[in-house]
Amino acid sequence: MSTLGAMRQPTEPNTPSRLRGVIDAARMTQRFCEEKIGWGRIGLALSIAIIAIAAYVLHNILRAIEFKEVVHALLAADPSNILFAALFVAGGYFTLTFYDFFALRTIGRHDVPYRIAALAGFTSYSIGHNVGASVFTGGAVRYRVYSVWGLNAVEVAKLCFIAGLTFWLGNATVLGLGIAYAPEGASAINQLPTWFNRILAFGTLIILMLYVVWVWTGQRVVGREGWQVTLPGGPLTLVQIGIGIVDLSFCALAMYMLMPDQPHIGFVTLTVIFVSATLLGFASHAPGGIGVFDAAMLVALWQYDKEHLLAGLLIFRLLYYIIPFALSLVTLGLREVMLAVSASRARGSKPLDPPPTP
Repeated sequence: MSTLGAMRQPTEPNTPSRLRGVIDAARMTQRFCEEKIGWGRIGLALSIAIIAIAAYVLHNILRAIEFKEVVHALLAADPSNILFAALFVAGGYFTLTFYDFFALRTIGRHDVPYRIAALAGFTSYSIGHNVGASVFTGGAVRYRVYSVWGLNAVEVAKLCFIAGLTFWLGNATVLGLGIAYAPEGASAINQLPTWFNRILAFGTLIILMLYVVWVWTGQRVVGREGWQVTLPGGPLTLVQIGIGIVDLSFCALAMYMLMPDQPHIGFVTLTVIFVSATLLGFASHAPGGIGVFDAAMLVALWQYDKEHLLAGLLIFRLLYYIIPFALSLVTLGLREVMLAVSASRARGSKPLDPPPTP
């Protein structure tokens, strides 16, 4: 009996030990990446890989494009569609200003008015979109604007964190809902089966709901010591998500107005493709996602005439990137002149010190 009992004992390790092995392997991998390679180098390598792949794909696509046809498509574009696209872009940038306004209220700086939040939000995003590495460039622009109002570097960092959280919550919601409804849009980008993308979408929505429940059931604080940030509660998190949804919807509508008339594509499907392509461009850290965003759109929207689609992408880049970038530079330049003039007047009106008494 003992021999038979011994034969019946499992020879494979039990499940808990396997799980511990996986966790230990993950920790070793994390430690190796931190100590031997560095997460910064890994991020740089990923950015270079994304840009290199996009450049290769874009080169192959552009080789087959007749640029005379692109010029013809640009000249033949419907002015009313361009006007509506410009209005939607303006609506998107207007919504972006509420990223900063919301973040200011979250960190307790109710003294900073909306006009300053609008200035910082518009200029930081439009410059960050075009220069690249928007986390740093946008943060530098924000610090320059808000430092005049007494915000220090830590407060600006907290503000950037809350604004970034609004951005990612909006993206997660739009992609989760959009892919759940139209998974073929995501499949056009990542080439994965539609059923798998739909599972990912529902998983994203479940995580999002769990986060909302988490912040709804109590005050949540992240960070340590002076870097602590109190996360918005449940109702305010819904406001965050709403801001993100409106922003992305305006941008997708602008792109939708610039698409060729045929063949028809649903707005939700285009939104999934557009947001996914935008995130790829964001991950590459390339200025304006140039090359990466365009390659993703051209690959995903293969059914369109390439010349007409490229013309629409060029107009969108003009409306969403170049014009706001130029306006931001002019606005910040004028602001610096006004600050310099005010400082000069303040020094000139300062009473002279009385001469020393003998």
